[in-house]
Amino acid sequence: MNFEDIKAYCKDPKNRNTVNVGLFILLIISFHFLYLGWQSLHYWPIENAVNRLMVWSVNLVFSQACWVLEHIFRIDITTLTSLRAISTPNNTGGWAHVVIAPECASLKQWLHWLFLMILFPGPWKHKLWYIPAGLVIIEWTNVIRICGVLMMQIPWPNSFHLAHDYIFKFFFYLIIFLMWVLWVEVFYNKSTKTKS
Repeated sequence: MNFEDIKAYCKDPKNRNTVNVGLFILLIISFHFLYLGWQSLHYWPIENAVNRLMVWSVNLVFSQACWVLEHIFRIDITTLTSLRAISTPNNTGGWAHVVIAPECASLKQWLHWLFLMILFPGPWKHKLWYIPAGLVIIEWTNVIRICGVLMMQIPWPNSFHLAHDYIFKFFFYLIIFLMWVLWVEVFYNKSTKTKS
């Protein structure tokens, strides 16, 4: 298969879904490794700005998660604001804990979303509102993730790693994927149909 064959395959409308999913996977994986490389360079050349953004986003998600836990789920929590730690009694007489570290902020997922949506084709008149809407959804997905990790530890005290590393990480990226699917189905595919 040569370059012309690949180009023809990509332009064939029958292959649009396969090409779109392939591009999504390529962009997500590419960004992941670009981010890891940038992280190893301490976010050069804007390390101070990124660190300030991380502190701001940690404070934001901490206050949002505390509010949701107290006002929506009616859970009696104890907080240690200096560590951004949230605790509540579990069912065995111990404590369920969550500490919101800079890596727990939504920064990487916000940048994932920006990278994906800026590079993925589609009409800019819709990207101008869809990208910020996605950032808000990602932030509240992170709030749900943090609340969920804490709440799972109430009945299952040893579930932190399962909840944090698997269940809610999958949930986070599932939401990003579903927002991308909505973009492709509602905005991108319609724009390509009107051009043809």
